[in-house]
Amino acid sequence: MAEVHEISPDSKVLVISVAAKMAGMHPQTLRQYDRLGLVQPDRTPGGGRRYSVRDVALLREIQRLSQEDGVNLAGIKRIIALENQVSEMRGQLTELVAHLEEARAHLDELEALAGPFALRRMSRIPGNALLPWPIQQ
Repeated sequence: MAEVHEISPDSKVLVISVAAKMAGMHPQTLRQYDRLGLVQPDRTPGGGRRYSVRDVALLREIQRLSQEDGVNLAGIKRIIALENQVSEMRGQLTELVAHLEEARAHLDELEALAGPFALRRMSRIPGNALLPWPIQQ
Protein backbone atom coordinates (compact mmCIF):
# COMPACT_ATOMS: atom_id res chain seq x y z
CA MET A 1 0.00 0.00 0.00
CA ALA A 2 1.33 3.46 -0.88
CA GLU A 3 2.17 5.87 1.91
CA VAL A 4 -0.18 8.79 2.37
CA HIS A 5 1.56 12.10 3.02
CA GLU A 6 -0.23 15.02 4.56
CA ILE A 7 0.31 18.37 2.91
CA SER A 8 0.81 21.45 5.04
CA PRO A 9 -1.63 24.32 4.36
CA ASP A 10 1.45 26.39 3.51
CA SER A 11 2.93 23.94 0.99
CA LYS A 12 2.96 25.57 -2.44
CA VAL A 13 2.03 22.55 -4.54
CA LEU A 14 -1.10 23.54 -6.47
CA VAL A 15 -0.77 24.57 -10.11
CA ILE A 16 -2.73 27.64 -11.18
CA SER A 17 -5.56 25.68 -12.84
CA VAL A 18 -6.20 23.61 -9.70
CA ALA A 19 -5.95 26.63 -7.37
CA ALA A 20 -8.31 28.60 -9.62
CA LYS A 21 -10.84 25.76 -9.66
CA MET A 22 -10.66 25.39 -5.87
CA ALA A 23 -11.16 29.15 -5.43
CA GLY A 24 -13.96 29.30 -7.99
CA MET A 25 -12.08 31.75 -10.22
CA HIS A 26 -10.57 31.92 -13.67
CA PRO A 27 -6.78 31.37 -13.81
CA GLN A 28 -6.40 34.83 -15.36
CA THR A 29 -7.86 36.33 -12.18
CA LEU A 30 -5.14 34.60 -10.16
CA ARG A 31 -2.51 36.02 -12.51
CA GLN A 32 -3.97 39.51 -12.03
CA TYR A 33 -3.99 39.12 -8.23
CA ASP A 34 -0.35 37.99 -8.41
CA ARG A 35 0.58 41.09 -10.47
CA LEU A 36 -1.23 43.31 -7.95
CA GLY A 37 0.52 41.63 -5.01
CA LEU A 38 -2.67 40.33 -3.41
CA VAL A 39 -1.48 36.72 -3.45
CA GLN A 40 2.15 35.71 -3.95
CA PRO A 41 2.51 32.17 -5.27
CA ASP A 42 5.91 30.50 -5.45
CA ARG A 43 7.48 30.12 -8.89
CA THR A 44 8.94 27.02 -10.45
CA PRO A 45 12.26 27.30 -12.31
CA GLY A 46 10.18 27.47 -15.50
CA GLY A 47 8.07 30.35 -14.15
CA GLY A 48 4.92 28.39 -13.31
CA ARG A 49 2.95 29.53 -10.31
CA ARG A 50 2.44 27.23 -7.31
CA TYR A 51 -0.26 27.94 -4.73
CA SER A 52 -0.93 26.58 -1.25
CA VAL A 53 -4.23 25.67 0.38
CA ARG A 54 -3.76 28.82 2.48
CA ASP A 55 -3.43 30.85 -0.75
CA VAL A 56 -6.72 29.35 -1.97
CA ALA A 57 -8.41 30.40 1.28
CA LEU A 58 -7.03 33.92 0.77
CA LEU A 59 -8.33 33.94 -2.82
CA ARG A 60 -11.79 33.02 -1.54
CA GLU A 61 -11.59 35.81 1.05
CA ILE A 62 -10.57 38.30 -1.66
CA GLN A 63 -13.55 37.20 -3.73
CA ARG A 64 -15.90 37.55 -0.75
CA LEU A 65 -14.61 41.02 0.12
CA SER A 66 -14.92 42.12 -3.49
CA GLN A 67 -18.28 40.61 -4.40
CA GLU A 68 -20.21 40.58 -1.12
CA ASP A 69 -18.75 43.60 0.66
CA GLY A 70 -17.97 45.73 -2.40
CA VAL A 71 -14.35 46.41 -1.41
CA ASN A 72 -12.10 47.42 -4.31
CA LEU A 73 -8.76 45.66 -4.91
CA ALA A 74 -6.72 48.50 -3.39
CA GLY A 75 -8.84 48.25 -0.25
CA ILE A 76 -8.45 44.49 -0.18
CA LYS A 77 -4.68 44.85 -0.48
CA ARG A 78 -4.70 47.21 2.51
CA ILE A 79 -6.91 44.82 4.52
CA ILE A 80 -4.52 41.94 3.80
CA ALA A 81 -1.52 44.07 4.83
CA LEU A 82 -3.23 45.06 8.09
CA GLU A 83 -4.21 41.45 8.83
CA ASN A 84 -0.59 40.41 8.26
CA GLN A 85 0.60 43.15 10.65
CA VAL A 86 -1.88 42.03 13.31
CA SER A 87 -0.71 38.43 12.91
CA GLU A 88 2.92 39.52 13.24
CA MET A 89 2.12 41.59 16.33
CA ARG A 90 0.30 38.62 17.90
CA GLY A 91 3.46 36.58 17.42
CA GLN A 92 5.55 39.32 19.03
CA LEU A 93 3.09 39.54 21.93
CA THR A 94 3.33 35.79 22.46
CA GLU A 95 7.12 36.09 22.61
CA LEU A 96 6.93 39.01 25.05
CA VAL A 97 4.54 37.13 27.32
CA ALA A 98 6.93 34.15 27.31
CA HIS A 99 9.83 36.46 28.25
CA LEU A 100 7.74 38.01 31.01
CA GLU A 101 6.88 34.58 32.39
CA GLU A 102 10.59 33.65 32.34
CA ALA A 103 11.47 36.87 34.17
CA ARG A 104 8.79 36.21 36.79
CA ALA A 105 10.06 32.66 37.28
CA HIS A 106 13.61 33.99 37.64
CA LEU A 107 12.39 36.55 40.15
CA ASP A 108 10.63 33.81 42.13
CA GLU A 109 13.88 31.83 42.21
CA LEU A 110 15.81 34.88 43.40
CA GLU A 111 13.24 35.62 46.06
CA ALA A 112 13.44 32.04 47.31
CA LEU A 113 17.24 32.22 47.45
CA ALA A 114 17.71 35.70 48.91
CA GLY A 115 14.52 36.09 50.88
CA PRO A 116 11.92 38.82 50.55
CA PHE A 117 13.83 41.29 52.71
CA ALA A 118 16.98 41.23 50.57
CA LEU A 119 15.01 41.64 47.35
CA ARG A 120 13.05 44.53 48.80
CA ARG A 121 16.33 46.27 49.61
CA MET A 122 17.74 45.55 46.13
CA SER A 123 14.67 47.01 44.44
CA ARG A 124 15.34 50.32 46.17
CA ILE A 125 18.90 50.61 44.84
CA PRO A 126 18.93 53.23 42.02
CA GLY A 127 19.87 51.82 38.62
CA ASN A 128 19.48 48.21 39.73
CA ALA A 129 19.07 46.34 36.44
CA LEU A 130 17.99 43.19 38.22
CA LEU A 131 14.75 44.60 39.62
CA PRO A 132 13.41 47.69 37.85
CA TRP A 133 10.20 47.57 39.91
CA PRO A 134 9.48 47.38 43.63
CA ILE A 135 8.58 44.04 45.16
CA GLN A 136 4.98 43.80 46.30
CA GLN A 137 4.07 41.75 49.35
